[in-house]
Amino acid sequence: MFSIDTSTEFGKRIARQLVEEEIMWLTTVDANGVPQPVPIWFLWDGETILFYSQPNTPKLRNIARNPRVSLNFNTEPMGEEVGVFIGTLAVDPSAPLANQSAEYQKKYGEGIIRIGHDNDSYSVTWSVPLRFTPEKVRGQ
Repeated sequence: MFSIDTSTEFGKRIARQLVEEEIMWLTTVDANGVPQPVPIWFLWDGETILFYSQPNTPKLRNIARNPRVSLNFNTEPMGEEVGVFIGTLAVDPSAPLANQSAEYQKKYGEGIIRIGHDNDSYSVTWSVPLRFTPEKVRGQ
């Protein structure tokens, strides 16, 4: 089972970022072997990362072929504070939709409105729950 060593400065920062950061970058690999990074909104539950996708997207086709992906945080302006997770990604039909998650609404409710949706229309548009299971994290 994956765990973060919060006895180190790196581990403390990663644990904080998993709760406080709003954006991560998901990188999948397309059929030609080309990395395809996209930003995501996410929730960390202490073991996995949950986020949502629109149906019929390249990222869904990519993970159907190869569920091994990476997630990373933005760095600070000078390229410091790198955090990259390696693991697997899968559709999670048991996960709640975004409008059924109070935690997701608390974290992204304003952003949902900012992009022209309400909670229900967002959940219809981004209706595919994806769950990332980390295997390791690296960085500085």
